[in-house]
Amino acid sequence: MKTTASNELRALLPALNNKSYFNYGGQGPLPTSSLNAIVESWKKIQELGPFTGCVWPYITNEIESTREMLAIQCGIPHNRLALTENVTSGCVLPLWGLPFSSNDRLLISDCEHPGVVAACQELAYRKGLSIDILPIQMLRQGVTEQESIHSELLTLLDKKLERRTKLVVVSHLLWNTGQLIPIKAIAKSLSNHPNKPFLLVDAAQSFGQIPLTEEASSADIYAFTGHKWALGPEGLGGVAISERVLSEANPTLIGWRSLQNENINYTNYSNLFHPDSRRFEIATSCVPLLAGLRCSLRLLEEAGTVQNRISQIKKSGKEFWDLLNSIDGVRTILKGPPPAGLISFEFTHKHLTKKVVKLLGGQNLWIRDLESPRCLRACVHITTTNKEIITLSKAIEEIAISEVI
Repeated sequence: MKTTASNELRALLPALNNKSYFNYGGQGPLPTSSLNAIVESWKKIQELGPFTGCVWPYITNEIESTREMLAIQCGIPHNRLALTENVTSGCVLPLWGLPFSSNDRLLISDCEHPGVVAACQELAYRKGLSIDILPIQMLRQGVTEQESIHSELLTLLDKKLERRTKLVVVSHLLWNTGQLIPIKAIAKSLSNHPNKPFLLVDAAQSFGQIPLTEEASSADIYAFTGHKWALGPEGLGGVAISERVLSEANPTLIGWRSLQNENINYTNYSNLFHPDSRRFEIATSCVPLLAGLRCSLRLLEEAGTVQNRISQIKKSGKEFWDLLNSIDGVRTILKGPPPAGLISFEFTHKHLTKKVVKLLGGQNLWIRDLESPRCLRACVHITTTNKEIITLSKAIEEIAISEVI
């Protein structure tokens, strides 16, 4: 049974009125009250005048109150939280400012998003770096074997780390298999490495869904977005940055928000940039989105603590995982129940996978397909009902039985 708070939140999501939505890992639906908050903020800015002396205190308060809220979510001081437009920019802007030397090595997991991988490849090309691969896609034990995963992953990490490894890139929750990665344990292991590699974490699938304060505070770069599990608007996210990065990294893409003072002395380079996370912010962003994200985060908090929410998500995820494993011709990617709301699966008849999304969409059941591994992914949130889970599993079973698309 869904809680009253979850049902109340669901009632605020118009995107769920006419469909069964399982794509929170791609983009979450926006609550009506968050949309209204965005519109009201836009109106306020126009009433004050978009570029007047009256508007700046309002804009500054919007920015800093959002920064403070996101910093609290990450368990870090607000000076270590930079506002971004998306996960990729949150990863790439600090990454490209790190102090690399020729022949340094990057260790990247084989489950990273193409945008982050491409950024690392281009960085390696320009800086003369080498890339090594950390093979974690094979870790598919699920939530019941989390301790075993910790041990196996740290063994893999130890084997793949080189003397000149300067950076490790890994996701907190893998977007393709749904496996949870022990970020805090990785950070501890890296701290004992002679080269003390930086740790960059893609948190696209964790923010708004699972507890993350220990992970965000132990990583060097922990980048997230508000438009997935946090049910916020697209175009707004954040990145938690370690003190080490703040002291050693230079700004990369630069704008007026990176600067301590707009009155630049053309001949004096010193002290141009903010000493804190703001050096990785660039220029004009959409201020009204800030009000929308804060509203969505408050609605999630009203629906329950993050521990309560993930407990509910895991319960729904296990229900769906159990149903999938009862279907002949279907197998889940994880061998155990999922640790969060991402459930990936495949048909034993591979030719079925390609057109399943379209077929289910015709029944107003929306999931997505992935390339590596080649599979299908459905996401459950606290707003997902038991009826929707059963309906989706029955539709998948009918496809498996027919074996014809």
